[in-house]
Amino acid sequence: MAFLSSFDISASGLSAQRLRMDIAAENIANIDTTRTERGGAYRRKDIVFESYGANSFKQALRNASKGLGFTGRNAGVRVAGVVEDDREMTQVYNPNHPDADESGFVTMPNVDLLKETVDSMAATRSYEANVTALNAMKLMAQKALEIGK
Repeated sequence: MAFLSSFDISASGLSAQRLRMDIAAENIANIDTTRTERGGAYRRKDIVFESYGANSFKQALRNASKGLGFTGRNAGVRVAGVVEDDREMTQVYNPNHPDADESGFVTMPNVDLLKETVDSMAATRSYEANVTALNAMKLMAQKALEIGK
């Protein structure tokens, strides 16, 4: 049933975007962390998404033109991994900081507050879009059940 797979797609999107918001919050929380358990300053984390269970757009379009419809049961998006950003860390001159090197520079995390805020907003909007799609599918199912009355 293609209709039920729509719930799977929206649910996987909700989970993926929730994790994206969690990672953005973690990055913001560690914006000034100069010493981690592994040593050195905190490195910004990012999410890598991947689709699963669905055909390519080209294949979906071909199926639709042949009247086959959507065939990707248990399709959706998932987090392929959480990766560390390899951008260069910033050096700030602060000779009084406990983590300053011999020349007075402190290695600060490569976290940009503006980028994290934008990522959080984008994740929130994607989350809201998935909730809207889920509610629309739920409403269609309710209306379909009312037809039988």
